Amino acid sequence: MAQQTHAPPRQIGFWTCLALVIGNTIGTGIFLLPAALAPFGWNAMYGWAITIAGGLCLAYAFATLARLMPDAAGPYDFIAGAFGPSVGFFVMWSYWISTWVTNAAVAIGGVSYLQPLAPALFRDAQIGPLLAIALVILMTAIALRGVRASGTVQITTTVLKMLPLFAVIVAVFAVIGSGDTSAASTANVAPAPVTGPAIAGAAALALWAMLGFESGTVPAGRVIDPPRTIARATLIGTLFVGVVYLLVTFAVFLLLPSQAAASSTAPLADLISRVWGSGAGQLVAAFAAISALGALNGWVFLQAEVPLVLAERGVFPGLFARVNAKGMPVIAHAVGCTLSVVLIAMNLSSGMIAIFSFIVLLATVATLVLYLAGALAVLTFVRRGKAGGVGVVAAGMISAAYAVWTFYGAGAEATGWGLVLLATGIPVYWLMRSRSRSSPAAATDPAAPRGSSA
Repeated sequence: MAQQTHAPPRQIGFWTCLALVIGNTIGTGIFLLPAALAPFGWNAMYGWAITIAGGLCLAYAFATLARLMPDAAGPYDFIAGAFGPSVGFFVMWSYWISTWVTNAAVAIGGVSYLQPLAPALFRDAQIGPLLAIALVILMTAIALRGVRASGTVQITTTVLKMLPLFAVIVAVFAVIGSGDTSAASTANVAPAPVTGPAIAGAAALALWAMLGFESGTVPAGRVIDPPRTIARATLIGTLFVGVVYLLVTFAVFLLLPSQAAASSTAPLADLISRVWGSGAGQLVAAFAAISALGALNGWVFLQAEVPLVLAERGVFPGLFARVNAKGMPVIAHAVGCTLSVVLIAMNLSSGMIAIFSFIVLLATVATLVLYLAGALAVLTFVRRGKAGGVGVVAAGMISAAYAVWTFYGAGAEATGWGLVLLATGIPVYWLMRSRSRSSPAAATDPAAPRGSSA
């Protein structure tokens, strides 16, 4: 039954919030990204530096918003508080699309890592997409069991997914410490000239692996002491992930020749195999699948939090605010799960690989809309005198510039798709405006009680 509308309890503490930030950010990207960055040479390291700096500024901007609005139920309240409910709706509509699109991408990526473990199982091309669908449904079922169930899975998988990444970092230091200059050498780095466009391209790729650092702000209404918890988890999680990513990429660059890294379908497995034997490849593949499972768990949890808040604020159909006995929005989860399943099912005949890049593109651009809006919201509150300080102003300005620059780096096609995603929300927006009780113009109070039904 999904008839209850009472406010769900605040159950997310610091460690679960931190696991949500780290677990949602570290998915399948880092296990493949070093191969994509290998042809960029040292441009990739500069791109990582810019991406990490931009990510930290954005994280600080969102942490600032969480402190300014302690009663906010998530990013919608941040954006609506700065620009009004109409802008808040369209920004979060785009972000909501990114959540269930990301679920499809992460499920497909996770299944692809399972193939080396059981190749006979994947002889039929339809097995992969069907298994991805099963994973989405499984994670949705776990989410419906409540915050504690999702939080336990998130913390466990976050710890497990760090093991292969730490192994790669240990491997490079072990080789360097051995004095074997032939095994670890800067000569392995691709001799690509360092240029602005190359750095921008590398940074755009790197951003894909950093998506998710805002995850701690999305279920703000469920977080214990949100101003403090969200700010700490967001900043610490983003910095931690950025440093790990930088070290892992550097390790691949030093230990794998650029041509071998660029052509590898599993660069981290190849690296570990060179250092500790060929049997490590399947082990890394298994941990990569666990990493994907953890990210999928976190993103599935968030897929329902966005429409829940929108429904509470009167800019989404009220049925999305109905929660079960565990305080979870059943209908919102059912709709998000269905959309992810449909997106995957569209590829049952054509396979998974052809659509994967397109799905990632959609998720990245849709999330960038929120990043830019969040940065501009901070600057808006500064202009109104509600926020101040050199750090806040600098973070807002750098974040906004970084978001715009990343749109440029993503290209005209990606930006065009972002506009298309925003436009798909117009029918829902006008439908809600036509209902006097659910008019966006009346839904401006970020302190409205959670679980209310429109």
